[in-house]
Amino acid sequence: MAILYCSNWGAPDAWQAAFRAEDPALEFRVWPKSGPVEEIDYILAWHHQPGVLRQYPRLKAIFSLGAGVEKLLRDKELPAGVPIVRMVDRALTTCMTEYVVLHVLRYHRRMPELEALQRSAQWVELETPPAWERRVGILGLGVLGSDAAKKLVGLGFQVAGWSNHAKRIAKVKSFTGERGLADILARSEILVCLLPLTAATTGVLNAQRFAQMRRGSFLINAARGGHVVESDLLAALDGGQLGHATLDVMAEEPLPPTHPFWRHPRITLTPHNASLTWPPTAAKHIVANIRRHEAGEPMSPLVDLAREY
Repeated sequence: MAILYCSNWGAPDAWQAAFRAEDPALEFRVWPKSGPVEEIDYILAWHHQPGVLRQYPRLKAIFSLGAGVEKLLRDKELPAGVPIVRMVDRALTTCMTEYVVLHVLRYHRRMPELEALQRSAQWVELETPPAWERRVGILGLGVLGSDAAKKLVGLGFQVAGWSNHAKRIAKVKSFTGERGLADILARSEILVCLLPLTAATTGVLNAQRFAQMRRGSFLINAARGGHVVESDLLAALDGGQLGHATLDVMAEEPLPPTHPFWRHPRITLTPHNASLTWPPTAAKHIVANIRRHEAGEPMSPLVDLAREY
């Protein structure tokens, strides 16, 4: 049985070592040196060349190497009927929660203001309310968003989430629909975006939405750059509607050196490293799914093409 690494991103050597440790009988190959195309059973894909995947006639499943699948779905020549499995991995979830908690706490404890005071040598004691007085909103309550919400609840924050369908998470207020989006924006002092990028969510963080947020509130986007209308964000920051933004993802990556985000005093940038797929644990998820599929059992979680995630 052969699995093909088909990606223009990442180091295949690390993946090969992870699969060798997890299942030595699984033959690991790296595109474009796939060998005879009829020998490939499974494909690991991310940033792949469009049209490549359709040439493997025995393909049983495609595994996304990233949490999102929008780059996979941009390939209009995906082989019909072949299931796509999303990446759900303990390390991926843990690292994203670490990032969210880090930056929520950073805003909660007013670190951007304190850092500005340090640069100007001013000793000012800024008052910080206890966590239970702070409202945090999370857009997207999938695996990543739900875990972050639970950890923030554990720290005492008032947490709410917005998703397509109502979610039951202890002490997390659930919002859905257009009205629910307006409500969570209005209540949140710190807003976290962990949505999948779809046609419906592209540009969801725009001038209209920023105007619905509390004046001086904070934004953390660790999902996809396509969620944010960048010119609208700059206007909201410059006008004081938003107090500060932390961005791990941008519309264009790497971010061009001339982009205004680099030098904006109210923006913190990280280079799309909030949570990276960790081969040793991700390989376990993939191999477990392969074993289920070979035994005639369902794989999980499968991408719903209609929902785009």
